[in-house]
Amino acid sequence: MIYREHYIAPIRDFYDDDLIKVITGIRRCGKSVVLNQIMDEIKEKTDNVIYLNFEDKRTNLLISNGIELINYVNENRKDGKCYLFFDEIQVLSGWQDACKTLRLYDNSLFITGSNSKLLSKEFTKELSGRYVSFRIKPFVYKEILEYTKQLGKDCSVSDYLVWGGFPKRFEFSNEAATIRYLTDLDDTIVINDLINRYKIRKVDLFHKIVNFVLRSNSRIISSKSIYKFIQDNHEKCSINTVIKYLGYLEEAYIIDKISLYSNKVKRELIYYYKIYNEDVSFNSIRCLDNRYDLSHNLENIVYNELIYMGYQLYVYDNRGKEIDFLAVKDNKKYYIQVAYSILDDKAYEREFKAFEGFDNMAKRIIITNDDIDYSTSLVQHIKLKDFLLMDSLD
Repeated sequence: MIYREHYIAPIRDFYDDDLIKVITGIRRCGKSVVLNQIMDEIKEKTDNVIYLNFEDKRTNLLISNGIELINYVNENRKDGKCYLFFDEIQVLSGWQDACKTLRLYDNSLFITGSNSKLLSKEFTKELSGRYVSFRIKPFVYKEILEYTKQLGKDCSVSDYLVWGGFPKRFEFSNEAATIRYLTDLDDTIVINDLINRYKIRKVDLFHKIVNFVLRSNSRIISSKSIYKFIQDNHEKCSINTVIKYLGYLEEAYIIDKISLYSNKVKRELIYYYKIYNEDVSFNSIRCLDNRYDLSHNLENIVYNELIYMGYQLYVYDNRGKEIDFLAVKDNKKYYIQVAYSILDDKAYEREFKAFEGFDNMAKRIIITNDDIDYSTSLVQHIKLKDFLLMDSLD
């Protein structure tokens, strides 16, 4: 497995801090790998380390509650700073109080939890300011190239646009196996985890809303538009139910929402937002007859890559013309349009026209899958294959 320095570097600053280090994210994105890589670093300077995987039955037989966890640590730690690594700790009864207690006695805690069991609002509540959290995401393209090189394989940009970046899927040798793995993973992450966790009774309705949302990635959407879709399909539903189900998907890191920022009113429009999937495979496995939504998946990929680069993102309303992204970092702003291709005259005119009205100092970028460079004196065109290898927009 590749070394994920991008995620480990910010955690490294807290290695010796008494704050609980929470490593979270969607299932199978690589949280446990990051945890083990951190542990390997710390073992280079000390052997005062305890690791427990609470998905391992042997651990469950040994430790069944928070009190037993505290006793186990006290019996097995050495003098001085002890580093505790608890993988999938959320399955242990009383884990919250145990962690809050252990951090007080010269222990440095690192914990992981799956998206369905340890959500952001939960560790905010349960650990009440005694933690710092780090979200891990599936691979971006640079990581994919590094990992597939280790495996002796290749991954094309087109493959990434369809099947995304869940690490395990690159180990399979054919598309059928990849689809089977991603479908099973989707069933676990999106359906089983959330239905069981939130005790959802209207299962068919939940399926319809989830499928609609995950096929609507990279589109401006609202709870009202989802409600209308359900009503048009003769299903009974309330807007509050739609809002609740969207919240479940967001809390479980399955989707991200970004607000629409209006130049006209100089504020965020909170009732409309764009939905982006944590991984584009959530869209692709819902497509029929291999008619994959490459255009919207491409924009979703650009979103994930920009987030990885550290940009804060908005959808920008330029006097009624939508700019896909306003990307902000280090007090620099970039206005970004994304299209699969601008070879067609109408597509070219539409994408470039969205920038009308900006002053000459505004940084305007178009990202497409074209091989021809369409840059002008005011607009920088970046080919997707080049963008995916960049570390920043500078």
